[in-house]
Amino acid sequence: MTQRLHLVFGGELVDPTKNAFKNVEDIHIVGIFPDYAKAFDAWKAEAQRTVDNAHMRYYIAHLHRLRDEETEASPTEELGS
Repeated sequence: MTQRLHLVFGGELVDPTKNAFKNVEDIHIVGIFPDYAKAFDAWKAEAQRTVDNAHMRYYIAHLHRLRDEETEASPTEELGS
């Protein structure tokens, strides 16, 4: 079985229209998850928790793509649809 790890992280951005963090040392690492569905649930919880701050953003990084850059996978493939 292929393991597809996902990292969920986020923090305050300098400008909400860009992807540059205000302070890299303050990045919140939510965790590493074994599949996209669990990572999505964690991302959604953090995004909803910080919804009142327009400068806060959370992301899902597909760690398995870093291991094998030749393999493409879409979010729907990750969910098994």
